[in-house]
Amino acid sequence: MSFIGLDIGTTGCKSSLFDQEGRILSSAYREYPLEYPKPGHYELDPRRVWEAVRTILEETMASQNGIRVQALSISSLGETFVPVDREGRALASGILYTDVRGREETAILERKLGKRRIMELAGVPVHPMFSLPKMMWIKTHQPDVYARTWKFMLFGDYIAYLLTGAATCNHSLASRTMAFNVSNKSWEPVLLEAAGIELALLPDLIQPGGIIGQVRQDLAVTLGLQPDTLVVAGGHDQACAALGAGIMRDNQAIDGIGTVECITPAYSSPVLNETMLSHQFNCAPHVIEDMYLTYAFNFTGGSLLKWYRDHWGRHAEEEARKAGLGVYDYLTSTAHASPTDLLVVPHFAGSGTPFMNPEAKGVIYGLTLDTNAGQLYRALLEGVTYEMRYNLECLSEAGIPIDTLRAVGGGAKSDLWLQIKADIMNRPIERLNVSEAGTVGAIMLAGKAAGAYRSFDEAASVLVKPDRTFHPGKPNTELYQDRYEKYKKLLISLSNL
Repeated sequence: MSFIGLDIGTTGCKSSLFDQEGRILSSAYREYPLEYPKPGHYELDPRRVWEAVRTILEETMASQNGIRVQALSISSLGETFVPVDREGRALASGILYTDVRGREETAILERKLGKRRIMELAGVPVHPMFSLPKMMWIKTHQPDVYARTWKFMLFGDYIAYLLTGAATCNHSLASRTMAFNVSNKSWEPVLLEAAGIELALLPDLIQPGGIIGQVRQDLAVTLGLQPDTLVVAGGHDQACAALGAGIMRDNQAIDGIGTVECITPAYSSPVLNETMLSHQFNCAPHVIEDMYLTYAFNFTGGSLLKWYRDHWGRHAEEEARKAGLGVYDYLTSTAHASPTDLLVVPHFAGSGTPFMNPEAKGVIYGLTLDTNAGQLYRALLEGVTYEMRYNLECLSEAGIPIDTLRAVGGGAKSDLWLQIKADIMNRPIERLNVSEAGTVGAIMLAGKAAGAYRSFDEAASVLVKPDRTFHPGKPNTELYQDRYEKYKKLLISLSNL
């Protein structure tokens, strides 16, 4: 049997074809541009995304004559949705989670229901990044679009609709709307009534891993697929990545080290307490039925290293070419060999959890005339890791302790960074042999739905392979413990500015 995992991201999409034994047969990738119609407005054109998806599916299948794809599933960005009319046409571009629209509407919801009530129902802290306040904005500011809307569809569900003709929304993506009851796994009338959004505008809900339908016959021929290819409900990219990393039980978490760094722990019942709310953590359904997830994240992970490369390490690209290395491998080779005295607060794009302050600013503390480039580069790696350790402590306070941490993503390729993580977090960090865990999670959903795997455990035994484990070691753990205590004091000082 063969399966396709589709990953729909903010700036590009990827298609990967796997066989049942976990071997990748082919893949394709396409980027698409973001749109900036005015300051503070960030959009994604669904037509461009659909064309990119069609192209990568065709390319994935072009060299696979005779290969029969039993099923495909979709990992997708969250929050961003498409208003769709009754003919299936997109009426407007999707408003991204970083867009300023919806702030006033969020304040309205907070006044009507309060932060605690919204957390109890939706499992998310009140924030304009979610879909519901942006739907409210469309109703107020684009009434013609709202009047013509048949369904609001999140991006992954919109692509599934174009493939099958069936309008659904999986629980995992629904939890990113702020209109979904995380305990009952249903659309929440209290939230929709407060927002003034009709329930009929939202698609039918489906459990991740459920079968949405088959690829439309006319489309299947064009894409190189069989008309009976199943389209299986996927999920939010972080949830799919957790499954793809084998995070399926309490006290396990994935550390996705990409542009944004996100630690995603799993647990077996909803956690909706006051500590979760005070730390602004969410509670979301896992793509595994009866399991839940939280996203603890920092907006600057790999993007902080890119900032350094672009502004302070331009010579690195030339030196990397001379040495026959990738630019980040070269920068790593120049990093200071031991822990630094610098403290970097990585809020260069605002702060993620537990602060969620878009006005927060980055700080580099401890600079002297003796500070060199190698120390600064290592300090950036340390600063991001201090921030994520702080998130681990906040998760534990909320009743979500983490024993097992598995690293994936571009940053996980760095032995130096993973060793720094093990030393600062004082726990083993296990690197997996996959960089695209979200795609693997989608493959697991598709394979189980098609009957290739009897359980997710069986799928994980085939598809999830450890590569190396990094263990904390002295004296660095002791040095970092002292510096981490100073980091927390610096955080508190900054929060009072």
